[in-house]
Amino acid sequence: MIAVVVLLAAAIFFLYPPAKKIKLGLDLKGGIHLVLQVITEDSINIETDQEIARIQDLFNKSKITFGSVIKDSPGKFTASGLLADQDVKIRDLLDEYARDWDYSFTGDRATLTLKPASVLFLRKQAVEQTLETIRNRVDQFGVAEPIIQTQGSDKILVELPGVDDPERVKNLIKVTALLEWKLVKAGPAADEATLLSGFGGVVPEDAEIVKGDPKRGQSGFYLVSKVAVVTGRDLRTVRQTTDEWNTPAVSFTLNPEGGARFEKVTGENIGKQIAIILDGKIQSAPVVQDRISRAQGGVIQGRFSVEEAQDLVVILRAGALPAGIRYLEERTIGPALGADSIRQGMVAGLAAIVSVMIFMVFFYKLSGLNAVAAMIMNVIILFGSLAYFRASLTLPGIAGIILGIGMSVDANVLIFERIKEELSTGKSILNSIPQGFNRAFTAIFDSNLTTIMSAVFLFQFGTGPIRGYAVTLVISLVANLFTAVFVSHLIFDLAVKKSAKRLSI
Repeated sequence: MIAVVVLLAAAIFFLYPPAKKIKLGLDLKGGIHLVLQVITEDSINIETDQEIARIQDLFNKSKITFGSVIKDSPGKFTASGLLADQDVKIRDLLDEYARDWDYSFTGDRATLTLKPASVLFLRKQAVEQTLETIRNRVDQFGVAEPIIQTQGSDKILVELPGVDDPERVKNLIKVTALLEWKLVKAGPAADEATLLSGFGGVVPEDAEIVKGDPKRGQSGFYLVSKVAVVTGRDLRTVRQTTDEWNTPAVSFTLNPEGGARFEKVTGENIGKQIAIILDGKIQSAPVVQDRISRAQGGVIQGRFSVEEAQDLVVILRAGALPAGIRYLEERTIGPALGADSIRQGMVAGLAAIVSVMIFMVFFYKLSGLNAVAAMIMNVIILFGSLAYFRASLTLPGIAGIILGIGMSVDANVLIFERIKEELSTGKSILNSIPQGFNRAFTAIFDSNLTTIMSAVFLFQFGTGPIRGYAVTLVISLVANLFTAVFVSHLIFDLAVKKSAKRLSI
């Protein structure tokens, strides 16, 4: 008796007040549902750029003569202009510092290809880092109780319930935030033909064309280095500030390695432009006035609004996505649909409970009240558990509650019928009750256990609302085993001890 009272009191404590304690899922509260695909090839491309920069630096430090190091494709690049008498020295250096790369020599050229195992690792890491980055962005934005999880090898599910400004949050997630600083070789120009006029109309092997972002006042085309000087990975601190015209901007400092690289490149390219590129568009292309020390950092300008600057800070602090993302599915569910779903679900749930109550009391008289009391306690324990575990209540979850109520009543019907069978053999009520419970227990346990196992598989392999259905069903069935078997037996024992004649079956 004490255990029942304590459990019921705990459930009520965790549940009250229900409006604040019960978390609603996306289909009830409204919000955003997104399925994203990570373009893992981008992470290989970035790794190739960084490896090129490392190899060039190693060649210089080791006094190895080379002409150029050009990227052939993501995961493959070629160093040309190598001297034959330095072959052994180059091989030793690559064996020590490029262990993730296979290499081969043809004449004065060395071709490096990323090993298959490293490619698999980078692809997996890109998905994991993208998941964590999106979660950090959403957390910094302040979305409560988001669902962010992987699907398959390269997909990510994002569900954000109760979002007040869905467009802003979608934009926050969509931005890849691939931030790069690259030296400008030419530009801006009105078109690509004009831009390449000084290069014989052909893009140099070590360069690429990037378009300016008109929103930031950077119209036209630029020819920039293919390999970035530093990237968003090198950022140490980011904060909102204002530029010399008192318009919103973003200031940054770099980590030691990135800062050293930035200091070296700016010192060697005074008077030249360096482009700040965000997601493939040039935000600004300032002229390097002086060597920028690793402690100085810099400012990203681009005619930002206050909101845009704030969002850029959030994105950069959370980290750039290690790869681009492609949107496979996008749905915005309005709160009106959620309110309608709640209303219809509540009506269906209440109708089910009342109908079952009427049936049990009509058919089993006072014993039916026993089943009704167990069922009510089942529902209280269920909602108390949802509040305690902070599980989301979804529309399918309401269906799971109704199914759990049905199975709760079904357990009581099995028990009552077994007690009837015992009474029909001439046994007393005191002997019939425990015998009826014992004979019904196996059937009740088996039916609940098999349903729980099915719900566990739904939770493991399902997503969103389906998981909500599985959670509510499992909790309801576990509570059912307690209320139907233990609580109902307790109520019978108390009633029989008080007056066996008042028990009517």
